[in-house]
Amino acid sequence: MEIEIIDEEENPMLHRTDVRFTMTHDEATPSRLSVRDSLAAKLDKNSDEVVVHELDTKFGMRKTAGYAKVYESPEFARDVEQEYMLERNKITAEDGDAEAEEA
Repeated sequence: MEIEIIDEEENPMLHRTDVRFTMTHDEATPSRLSVRDSLAAKLDKNSDEVVVHELDTKFGMRKTAGYAKVYESPEFARDVEQEYMLERNKITAEDGDAEAEEA
């Protein structure tokens, strides 16, 4: 899988960078998690700092366009992103957050 960054837009208020990218792949559309891991490696970030929002593959094509948000830390991602998006990207709550929710 080869990823090409098309556009990066800084968003300092939310401690993130919005990234638009395209990727070419040999097989079917890759999973969200494999895209997240590959994008994180390309941007030299940790996987839990990258939240993939969109993946759009045209029928029969081996090229996918995508949109992701790359945060400065996982804590900023947990503070800003909605729960369902964190679950889709397998970004879990910190141990302290989980204990606070149980109480």
